[in-house]
Parts: sequence; C-alpha cells; structure tokens
Amino acid sequence: MQIVTDSGVDLSPQQMDELNTLGIPIHVVPLVVTLEGQTYREGVDIQPDEFYRLLAATDSLPTTSQPPAGDFADTYRRLAASDPDILSIHMSSGLSGTFNSAQAGAAMATEANVTLVDTKTLSAAPGWQVEAAARALKAGWATEKILALMERINAATDSLYTLKELEYLIHGGRISHMKGLLASILNIKPLIGVEKEGGTYVQHGQVRT
Repeated sequence: MQIVTDSGVDLSPQQMDELNTLGIPIHVVPLVVTLEGQTYREGVDIQPDEFYRLLAATDSLPTTSQPPAGDFADTYRRLAASDPDILSIHMSSGLSGTFNSAQAGAAMATEANVTLVDTKTLSAAPGWQVEAAARALKAGWATEKILALMERINAATDSLYTLKELEYLIHGGRISHMKGLLASILNIKPLIGVEKEGGTYVQHGQVRT
C-alpha cells in the first residue's frame, strides 16, 4: 500500500525527510495558490518562505483552490503501476473541495484501489494522522487497523487557531467587513477551532490583544 495526501496537510520538511529515510514515501498532490494573477502549485512552484515574502510585498490577497481531479487521477495511475492499493488522506471536506477532488480522481483511475480518508481537520492535525498511518503501514498493520488508529488520533486531537490579521477572514467571507473593522480597531482576535462532526470552522471565543 502507498500513501497519498495533499499539501493542505502540513507535514514539515523534517517529517517528510524522516519518513523517506525510513522508506515510507508520502506522495503529495499540491493545492493551487494564486497571488497577483500568478498561479503556483504549493510546494512545487513555490515554497512557503517565498510565498510569505511575496505576500508581504503586495497589497493583493491570495486565493487557494483544490488540486484538479486529474492531478489525483494521474498520481493514482502512476502509483498503481507498482502497487494498486492506495491510502489517500486529506484535509477536511468541510473546509476545502480537495477531498471531493480526490474522490473524483479515484473514480477516474479505475486501475487503482483507493481508500479515501476525510480527516475532518486541517493543518498540522491531519499531518499527525498521515505520519501515524505511514509508520503503522511500515510496521505491517492491516488497513482496517490503520484507519482505526487515525480515528483515535482524530478523537484525541483538538486544534485552536487565531490570526494576527483579520483581512483574510473578511476577504474569504468568514466574517463581515463591519465586524472585521470593529474587531481590528478593538484589537479583538477570534479563537477558531474545527468541529469534528462536519469538519467546519467553529468560533470558541475571542481575546483582546
């Protein structure tokens, strides 16, 4: 079995290097980032350091989109040539269309036997599930046991986020322009989590900085 994920699952370069050293390669399908009319594949055409440097130098706001279904299909077909069994682990379908894109790609790649996992979370939290699945696979665990392990990790994990700037929430329609303006004036920052049932954002409260 082989493991596929997306770049919205934040595995650090150190984690990737360690897993590769152990002989557990993770195949990452990149999300697409657009900034100032230029489109980049995350981790392929642009690295995080360069992206943040460009972001700091512009007044434009970035947009992201899920990988095309064809990118997943191409990845599944390529991997199926050596092993058709694939575990494809992705960020929450409640926050991104990436899981649905992977699902469509799996339907296109009929030569692959793809098991899809919606982690119902994002950022580092699904990365822990990917790493645990990879290590369990290396240890020879059966697919059902690996899936149960990932469910236990998800149940035991709660993530809490806040933002230095609110303009991205306003731009993305997460909060209204008026609420964002008032919060910025009063130095109020939302505390945001991801609820486990639907994998969508939920506000846990707010703090004044």
